[in-house]
Amino acid sequence: MNTSNIHVFAKWQVKEGQTGKVLALLKTAAEESRKEKGNLFYRVHQSTTDPDTIILFEGYTDEAALNEHRSSTHFQGIVIGQIVPLLEKREVILTTPLD
Repeated sequence: MNTSNIHVFAKWQVKEGQTGKVLALLKTAAEESRKEKGNLFYRVHQSTTDPDTIILFEGYTDEAALNEHRSSTHFQGIVIGQIVPLLEKREVILTTPLD
């Protein structure tokens, strides 16, 4: 298991007309995620050229912390259960910081 910090970049393309709802749900998910023991940060960004494009930048202490996040009630209930159905596309990239 990876014991290095893990950073997550997630790019969401929101279905037309659903961005306000996604951002409202994401506010709660982000607040709960920031409370997790292994969370280093959770930042939400919105494209300046396409408001339906949301970028998440998240940091976790290690792979175990990321797995705990993905198993959490708020991730499963809000992100997977409510937000993902409102997305056209979802891309997630896991990285290890080099500096």
